Amino acid sequence: MTSQSGGIDVFIGTVRNATKSKTVIRLEFEAYEPMAIKEMHKIADEAFSKWPVQKLLIHHRTGVLQIGEVPVIIAVSCAHRDAAFEACRYVIDTLKQTVPIWKKEIFEDGEVWVAAHP
Repeated sequence: MTSQSGGIDVFIGTVRNATKSKTVIRLEFEAYEPMAIKEMHKIADEAFSKWPVQKLLIHHRTGVLQIGEVPVIIAVSCAHRDAAFEACRYVIDTLKQTVPIWKKEIFEDGEVWVAAHP
């Protein structure tokens, strides 16, 4: 945040307990870290060029996460809230489409890798 920030938008993604009526036990995230970091920097650069972003945070965990834990946080500050909302949505949507992070959902009766790029 800066003294010029009038709007800060934060997206916090949490591990939910169900997917399509199936009980989720936990999630496991894997990433190709060098490429993931490079892609996150690219997304940040794009956000700075499209909106008057003052500060931006992108954080995504890897490893085993339990129900209720936080795998992803996006925070964007801008002078005005509309730009902060738009930039934050762009960052999380683009991250899910382009960053090489893979999610495995573990259920009571099995597991499945979720497509990294829907």
